[in-house]
Amino acid sequence: MTGRPPTTTLWRPTGPVELDLVRELGWRAWPPRLPEQPIFYPVLDEDYAIRIARDWNVKHDGAGFVTRFEVESDFLSRYPVQQAGGRTILELWVPAEELDEFNTHTVGTIEVVHEFR
Repeated sequence: MTGRPPTTTLWRPTGPVELDLVRELGWRAWPPRLPEQPIFYPVLDEDYAIRIARDWNVKHDGAGFVTRFEVESDFLSRYPVQQAGGRTILELWVPAEELDEFNTHTVGTIEVVHEFR
């Protein structure tokens, strides 16, 4: 019997420009990082993603969005969880050059679950 591999739910706070690029990619992949962005960092806690989208993206971009998506758990094991502050401020740091491979392990679509303006 074959089934879907186990997945981990991740969230990504994003601004409108990045969200437009995700839309152009059919809601199935993250766009390449800009040269000044060497790391792609999805987060492991929805509340943390909400705080970033609401408090940072709105201030800097006029809007903030929280996306939710699934990635194969076995693949994610190569990225140690990074604690970027308090105990719920947890991120994965994916090097920009590995983002294409990361995208191939995304299962299903990227969904917008919160929007702030």
